[in-house]
Amino acid sequence: MRLNTLKPADGARRERTRVGRGIGSGLGKTAGRGHKGSFARSGKGKIKAGFEGGQMPLQRRLPKVGFRSRIKHETAEVLLYKLALVDVETIDFAALRAAKLVPSTAKYAKIVLKGGIDKKVVLKGIAVTAGARAAIEAAGGSIEE
Repeated sequence: MRLNTLKPADGARRERTRVGRGIGSGLGKTAGRGHKGSFARSGKGKIKAGFEGGQMPLQRRLPKVGFRSRIKHETAEVLLYKLALVDVETIDFAALRAAKLVPSTAKYAKIVLKGGIDKKVVLKGIAVTAGARAAIEAAGGSIEE
């Protein structure tokens, strides 16, 4: 075997289709584009995804279902066991932000039950899930609305 004799296996590489090269090629005259219409024109064969020729598209015909919360992205979830990282006894939103438990883009915080807590904490002005509330009160803490 020599480097100058290397070539791909038979049938591995297909020859490029040459369109518009006469009647004998089978792709002469209209070059496989048919007659007239947008797909026959140069650069005009693209249509928007979902476009149905002027008919009301499926995406707009179907009813919109469900609720999309506007404040979803403004509320940060804080896991219960991470409250032990906050060194102050009364935890408010500013204390959570100082401990870097909520991102700077968040406007609200909510404590979610994950893990446990042994420390007695007082939460002020922070939303709490039912499970997290029970765990905080079991540890001797309290929640001020």
